[in-house]
Amino acid sequence: MEYFLPIAEVYVSIPLIFILSLVVGILSGLFGVGGGFLMTPFLIFLGIPPAYAVPNEANNILGTSISGSTTHYLKGTLDYKMGLMIVVGGVIGTILGILTFSYFKDIGKINIVISLAYMYILAIIGTIMLVQGVSEIDKARRKVKIKKKLHSHYWIHGLPFRMRFKKSKLYESIFTPIIIGLLVGYLAAIMGIGGAFILVPAMIYIIGMPTKLVPGTSLFATIFVSAIVTILHAFYYGSIDLMLVMVLILGSILGVQVGQKLGEKVDSSQFKTILAILLLLVGVAIAYDSFFAEKTIRMVSDKNGTKSLSTFAKFIKDISINVPIIYGIFSIGLALILGVGSAIIRKIMSNLIQQAKKAS
Repeated sequence: MEYFLPIAEVYVSIPLIFILSLVVGILSGLFGVGGGFLMTPFLIFLGIPPAYAVPNEANNILGTSISGSTTHYLKGTLDYKMGLMIVVGGVIGTILGILTFSYFKDIGKINIVISLAYMYILAIIGTIMLVQGVSEIDKARRKVKIKKKLHSHYWIHGLPFRMRFKKSKLYESIFTPIIIGLLVGYLAAIMGIGGAFILVPAMIYIIGMPTKLVPGTSLFATIFVSAIVTILHAFYYGSIDLMLVMVLILGSILGVQVGQKLGEKVDSSQFKTILAILLLLVGVAIAYDSFFAEKTIRMVSDKNGTKSLSTFAKFIKDISINVPIIYGIFSIGLALILGVGSAIIRKIMSNLIQQAKKAS
């Protein structure tokens, strides 16, 4: 079943997008990483222009982050103070990222910039994960025990204006999380990713946060960064498509729940090498798609781009053009409802299962 996206003005297969978001969600839940660096390239492969794939995936990440952070809030595994410092940097980085996005969009180079960014990022992440995966498999085979150094000292730890973070039991400069947040926000605005692949290791190895607080705090910070990216893209470019966002969020949230359950039963480190190879293959595919493949995108036939639109599609397009700020707020509200709702449903289901086990 193909559906015409009124904002990006391309035909896409809704079932295929749902299946892909479900699979990416499962991988995210299984490995504890964000799926933006996989889902955005997939959207591009399906014919959605990068300038539209990025903000819609950012809106999707907003929904999944709300769902995940709500779950961690209910568990009490979230450091708000640290999260807010990361958000301060994230806001600055997002604004800088949007300015960069606007510059390359104005000169007609944004699609190639996004493709190049993904090529390099996927190559770096894929290589690191491949080396780690092979190393873990080898050490597990040889039964080697490793003493992990949890907190190394870098130049960033010598920065002034230290603050006490009671939840994490840290006394850290406020500039440390702000600088990390700035980098994450910048990449999020340009690439439509949550930045977990940077944020999570930085929170553990640079900031030195307790591991149990990292996922929830990371998701909490990602909420604000993704919300700002979504609202700015909606306001300045009108590039958010509600139908696409809803399908992405539903598939991702469901997939994450499945992935987390699988992660409790299997050793995900065994599959890290496979994920690394997948990332490298996606990077190669992006390179081929960007520089060698001939693209044929089916669009509406008339000059105004409205003749083939349904009544609902016309309504969506009109709202995005005439009142973009309201449209952006509504897209954030959609992510909020789906995210919080899924977390509450999961909590209720978990309680019912526990009660059933006790009763039996």
